[in-house]
Amino acid sequence: MKKVLNVLMTVLLMQAMPVLGQQKTFTNPLKPSGPDPWVIYRNGYYYYTNSSQDSLILWKTRSMADLRSAEKKTVWKPPVGTLYSKELWAPELHFLNGKWYMYFAADDGDNNHHRMYVLENASADPLKGEWTFKGKVGDDTDKWAIDGSIFTHKGQLYMIWAGWEGDYNGQQDIYIAKLKNPWTIEGKRARISSPLFDWEKYGDLGKNSNPPHVNVNEGPEVLKHGNKLFLIYSASGCWTDFYALGMLTASANSDLMDVRSWKKSAKPVFQSSVKNGVYAPGHNSFFKSPDGTEDWIIYHANSKPGQGCGNFRSPRMQKFTWNKDGSPNFGVPVKEGAVLAIPSQNKK
Repeated sequence: MKKVLNVLMTVLLMQAMPVLGQQKTFTNPLKPSGPDPWVIYRNGYYYYTNSSQDSLILWKTRSMADLRSAEKKTVWKPPVGTLYSKELWAPELHFLNGKWYMYFAADDGDNNHHRMYVLENASADPLKGEWTFKGKVGDDTDKWAIDGSIFTHKGQLYMIWAGWEGDYNGQQDIYIAKLKNPWTIEGKRARISSPLFDWEKYGDLGKNSNPPHVNVNEGPEVLKHGNKLFLIYSASGCWTDFYALGMLTASANSDLMDVRSWKKSAKPVFQSSVKNGVYAPGHNSFFKSPDGTEDWIIYHANSKPGQGCGNFRSPRMQKFTWNKDGSPNFGVPVKEGAVLAIPSQNKK
């Protein structure tokens, strides 16, 4: 009898271990490397992705604090020898009209040829099923484009991205266009943001580079709150320590295709903290805690100055709040190793 009780106790303890050992805190960074992090929450799971250059990879986890140990799968590798075989940048996963769509920028090895592309998957779980290449997503100008993101407002699907006005590098602006379906732009693109303030114009590449300097607005993400839309974007070159987040604000009732609807904040809303040892934070996305009560930002940053745009960039996350005027308050980047409570799990 005693032996049976011991066995039962062992089984019960083993069953309880995941609960007893559940991680309640975390520290940044979430993993050693992960440029351009993106997160979406659906049916009890977070799906995460970041730039991996030669393929598209998804992570699946119930808690973002457990990202290092999350289930991971390479869901798509491009065929060789195409215009989208190399330099796969800033993938984003969206659930639209009952299907999964994965947007990404890619080229043939020549940055001048970067364009936006999209895949489709009808499986309930994006780590399963088949990803089908739907093709290029672009307006009729067919100009350089990266960092595409999707959002719906008042029943209309929009795409925002970073692009060039012409055919040559020198400045990256932010554009918006309407979509008639998840893979087709309808109508003209509209430029709604260009580098304007000094803090948006750090972009020297050296006199021997072509071009020697680039002004940058990129990585646009829309955040809705109350009766306003906030477009959070990355400014200045990612190769500088001045890389930071800026903000455009528009009324929910305005014409989002009209540049006059968007007001640019004069100062960055999130930037390097020398005191906390966090440099060049940017290219963010947003997510809610599992119980829906908290707002979180996830972004990449460097641990030391001068680390640039490479794989030193690691994903970090922190909770943010809202100012009295309804705008987001991201605070300052949290120091590496600082112990933080995980996103709230319990409904209040």
